[in-house]
Amino acid sequence: MTSVDINCDLGEGETAEDCARDARIMPFISRCNIACGGHAGNATTMALSLQNARATGIAAGAHPGYPDKENFGRRSLSMPRQDLLCSVREQILALQTIAEHERVTLSHIKLHGALYNDAEADEELAEDLVQLIAREFSNLQILALANAAMERVAKKYRHPVLREGFMDRRYLNDHQLAPRSMPGSVMSSFDECLAQVLALSTGQPFLSIEKKPLQFSVDSICLHGDNPRAESIAQDLQQELLRAGIRLCQ
Repeated sequence: MTSVDINCDLGEGETAEDCARDARIMPFISRCNIACGGHAGNATTMALSLQNARATGIAAGAHPGYPDKENFGRRSLSMPRQDLLCSVREQILALQTIAEHERVTLSHIKLHGALYNDAEADEELAEDLVQLIAREFSNLQILALANAAMERVAKKYRHPVLREGFMDRRYLNDHQLAPRSMPGSVMSSFDECLAQVLALSTGQPFLSIEKKPLQFSVDSICLHGDNPRAESIAQDLQQELLRAGIRLCQ
């Protein structure tokens, strides 16, 4: 049976109730990326998210971003490079420390929001971030956008990387994500999203936003946890994948 990894950004709330909502998504995914205090999250949400991931049996990783809770890490910050790298390091260490207490072994690192986008578009920033991760967190895989800068640099340093695809975002002809500002770049139809998941999981052709056939496969597919319907989407997706002979795996 073909398998696919589904990842979801979680632990981005502030309370135990937020974590309980996240926990209802976990049975239908295989990997979670836990906010570690930069763009969102706190010691309580980190601990509860790790506990829930352990109880569900899914992989847990760090989800650092720009240290900007006011804007949820969705705006690029102009800050000295060393300060940014120190912040990313401290965020990962914060989650790692709690994970050790909760007897959870972290598996990966996925950047958040504007930092994710900036690193994928800027080879120099990607280089600095990959060097940091390879030096300080050599046992953690990097979950990065397929066909972009973080993947290229990680391979250059022979650091393990998971190629990420998106179920609800259209792609450009060059295999990059279509910017959200482009009309039609975000898909809302579950059937369209499912078709793209199936294609990305099996390496079958699918259409770019400009209707050109694309063909590449990924290691993990992102399901957005901040969607109000995330739980039902995750449940429906798992059922449809099983119906297509595809199971979840890490």
